[in-house]
Formats: sequence, structure tokens, C-alpha cells
Amino acid sequence: MADIRAFFTEYLPAKLAKNPTIASEINNIYQFNLGDGGSWIVDLVGGNANVSEGTHAAPGCVVTAASADFAKLLDSPSAAMTLFMTGKLKVSNMSLGMALQKLLG
Repeated sequence: MADIRAFFTEYLPAKLAKNPTIASEINNIYQFNLGDGGSWIVDLVGGNANVSEGTHAAPGCVVTAASADFAKLLDSPSAAMTLFMTGKLKVSNMSLGMALQKLLG
């Protein structure tokens, strides 16, 4: 099972540093609320990428899931549709939700 903390503190910042165009393509803020996996902000506004623990007052997209379900998503990004259709993954903005594949894949 994937380590959620490692994803947000190691994997995702490294991926965004190697691929800075992802931030400028998405240009928005994600709030991840993952139960006991914590709350995380992925700020991609202005072409900069910043990943931090906490909550944002006005994110463009809020992603909500239990930590176990989000870990399944990290292990198998193709599981996203199943998790979404069964209500285990909630996304407040569908167009930004679709862009998540750039972050997770």
C-alpha cells in the first residue's frame, strides 16, 4: 500500500520539479482531505509548484477520500474511475479532477 505522506512530501514535489510545465498547465490549487492520511495543499498557481500539509481557504478543487482508498489510487491510478463511481473518491471540480492524472500518473 502506498505511503500517502511520502507521496506528498517526496514523490510529488520531485515530479513537479522535474516537470515544471505541469504547474503552468493546471494553474490551480488542489485541497486533498484524506482522513487519517491528512490534509494537503497542492498549489500550482502562477507556474510555481508548492506542496504542503494543511488546508487552503479557497482551493479550485477539493479531493476527498479515506486514506485507504487514496492509497489504492496511488498504487493503481486506473482505479480512479471505480473509486469515483462508488463514491469513495469525491472531486469538487470535474475538469480539475481530470487533470489529476498529470499529478498521479
